[in-house]
Amino acid sequence: MPVKVAIADDHVLFRKGLVTILELDDNIEVVYGADNGKELIDKVDAQTPDVILMDLKMPVMDGMEATKIIKAKYPEVKVLILSMYDEEKFIIHCLELGANGYLLKNTDPDELVHAIGTVMAKDFYFNNHISTVMLKGLNQKKRAKGKPQFENSIELTKREQEVLELICKELTTPEMAEKLFISNRTVEGHRKNLLEKTGAKNTAGLVVFALKNELVEI
Repeated sequence: MPVKVAIADDHVLFRKGLVTILELDDNIEVVYGADNGKELIDKVDAQTPDVILMDLKMPVMDGMEATKIIKAKYPEVKVLILSMYDEEKFIIHCLELGANGYLLKNTDPDELVHAIGTVMAKDFYFNNHISTVMLKGLNQKKRAKGKPQFENSIELTKREQEVLELICKELTTPEMAEKLFISNRTVEGHRKNLLEKTGAKNTAGLVVFALKNELVEI
């Protein structure tokens, strides 16, 4: 079955251009578009897509508020932010709200298609540019605070740390299970424990947690 994609962007020409690009791929079906977050939520309630391409700046309701509402109501829906802004504060905030990835609007069409497939398979997608922006911003904050950001109350087991590292390396659940010689179910159990301990909303949030606390290198 093709991946069902919805697009939220108030620029009609840009939105229609995305539809033209995405529908060249047989594995993607664009189910609808929306001019703002409120219209998107109404449409999601009527027909739930697999992936939403979400602009940040929209009238009536912006992409951040729409992401927060949709992820609370439909956590299984993947939200890929597609924005002009590459500032760390926007990226981190969107991921903390539950977004599964962040791309710039000048992204190559082939990468966009790849990103959609990746969030379906691995639950998150970051390219090198976005990872670099996040790391730079997090490092600046750490230097400004002058103290570690790791929460002392959070204790990860050795296996949880191993799973977290493999998540950040973009391995799928079956790939992690094979590498660690455990079952898929056990991997998902460790992932669930990591989400509960860190308070992350999804896998993308786990990656942000790992970066903040220098538990992995990307």
